[in-house]
Amino acid sequence: IHIPGAIAGIESMQNVLPNIPQIAVWDTAFHQTMPEYNYLYATPYSWYKENGVRKYGFHGTSHKYITEKMQEKCMKENVNIIVCHIGSGASICAVKDGKSYNTSMGLTPLDGLIMGTRCGSVDPSIIKYIVDETGNSLDKVMNDLNKNSGLIGICGKNDFRDVLIKRDN
Repeated sequence: IHIPGAIAGIESMQNVLPNIPQIAVWDTAFHQTMPEYNYLYATPYSWYKENGVRKYGFHGTSHKYITEKMQEKCMKENVNIIVCHIGSGASICAVKDGKSYNTSMGLTPLDGLIMGTRCGSVDPSIIKYIVDETGNSLDKVMNDLNKNSGLIGICGKNDFRDVLIKRDN
């Protein structure tokens, strides 16, 4: 979802400042320390080997920052913590010995916790069911899961502050 916008930004900067190097930071990098038994799905192994289907995790820059701050605060490298990235996007990361051990997001940021506009984890059969029941395309259903679900889907607001105000009224 974010990649087209990021690429547009990179291309714009290349046009304006063609001789200035650019650096990309992937927010999945922090999670590359997860052990195989945490990043593999219980799907045919060929999906992983041939198609790269695995848990990648996201919000890695946030989880890494909190981990580094806790390492400083605890004055040790091998911290064991649970990091919660909570906002319109949300994820949880188990950090073991200062490294990502497991995370709630999967192949894409759609997996895991309920977010502002994303559904979080759902039964995958829901997707085929909605396609069959509504006649909507798979692209439409995936768009709805990414942009019209989560908090906005269940209560009409995607900002936690607005949800709390709505609750109190």
